[in-house]
Amino acid sequence: MKSRIETVVQSGDVSLDEIMESDFQNAFKKWTPDFARRQHPTVIEILLDNCVDKDVDGVVMPNLIYISREKSNDKPHNFKAGALNVMIRASGLMTDGQIVLVLDCDMYSNDPEAPLRALCYFMDPNADPKLAFVQFPQRFSCINKNDIYASEFLPETQILSLGMDGLLGVQFMGTGGFFKRHVIGDVPTFGVNKFSNGIQSKPITSRDVLVSAHEAASCNYEDNTNWGQQTGFRYGTLTEDTYTGFRLHCEGWKSVICNPKRAAFLGGSPSNLNDMLTQIKRWYLGYLEIFFNKYCPLTYGVRSMNPLHALCYTHYTLRSFWSIPVIVYAFLPQVSLINSFSVFPKVSEDGFLLHALLFLGAYGKDFLDFVVFGGRTTQRWWSHQRMWLMWGLSSYPFALLEWSLKSLGVSTSGFNVTSKVVDEEQNRLYEQGVFEFGVESVLP
Repeated sequence: MKSRIETVVQSGDVSLDEIMESDFQNAFKKWTPDFARRQHPTVIEILLDNCVDKDVDGVVMPNLIYISREKSNDKPHNFKAGALNVMIRASGLMTDGQIVLVLDCDMYSNDPEAPLRALCYFMDPNADPKLAFVQFPQRFSCINKNDIYASEFLPETQILSLGMDGLLGVQFMGTGGFFKRHVIGDVPTFGVNKFSNGIQSKPITSRDVLVSAHEAASCNYEDNTNWGQQTGFRYGTLTEDTYTGFRLHCEGWKSVICNPKRAAFLGGSPSNLNDMLTQIKRWYLGYLEIFFNKYCPLTYGVRSMNPLHALCYTHYTLRSFWSIPVIVYAFLPQVSLINSFSVFPKVSEDGFLLHALLFLGAYGKDFLDFVVFGGRTTQRWWSHQRMWLMWGLSSYPFALLEWSLKSLGVSTSGFNVTSKVVDEEQNRLYEQGVFEFGVESVLP
């Protein structure tokens, strides 16, 4: 299969002579010479139909539908948020399942009971009717023993998130979230007609259903609508996951974290320094876009939700400004040596005890969170401290710089997807815990 895929990619064409199934031939006929990554029609293919398909034991199979939304160079596609909104609309017309799972393409199921765990929250008769989504912490496989690049993001996914869970709820992490459909998407509307009544009673292979689904996945559907603004996953930032969760919390919806001992889902993580720094830069650029808009957590958030919860979001969105004290701290000792003055108070001075208390308190609390509460090794904690300083000297200031340039209307590098693919040599060095500083470029 790998060889056939590579042959198609290299040739840019699918040989229909090699495809025996007529349904698949019809699907691949849509791949014309004009079919490009950012310019192509909607593709919807029903791979499994629960009214027809059964497994070897005769048990009915669930619906499995492939959807690729229409794209045009003349229309913004809004990245992941745009794709999710198309999926909400199309699936609402074809199956109308009341619970929606959002999962990144590099994540896989690690616990078959995860949906049951989520349903326990939604179906509990004592559950809060304003519960919007259940979040499973983002967890990763194939992280080396000492997590040399701090790829686990333990504080954000499994420590700080528990504090937010005690307020209105944890932030949406972009994957591993079970949502109530009606919270994030309305029934698709075409003119004055709504297909909520009757269309679900028709087979998903019927012409009416497929025509409606194609229209819901078209480039023009969202024109003059609230999609991406008040409905669905929200546009306007690279971190649409956090932004959408924040807006839902502002509207009075709540969330809850479900953190079983066995990870519900596992996924890939960066295994080299450049990919890690680039990913952090993109995230915190998106956070700055959240903070500096009309739905700022510090102003709009404080008025719309629990002020402490709003401050949690503010903490995340302003992290890039940590680069300022980090950079100062990185250069101040050298300046003090050159100019022969002391940066820190002497042991005999009155301010020394306060300085020591703040230093030990900050690092001690972080150490307890990581090692005692998080159950990780001291070496992993040290890896996180090392990467935190690197982020402060690279990813954070680059995020500030790129946001400043975008605010001034200067073109920037755009969206970069973090690579999770590694070659054998890179994987070998990563498994051995060898820290690689050599990169081909400086934070694209």
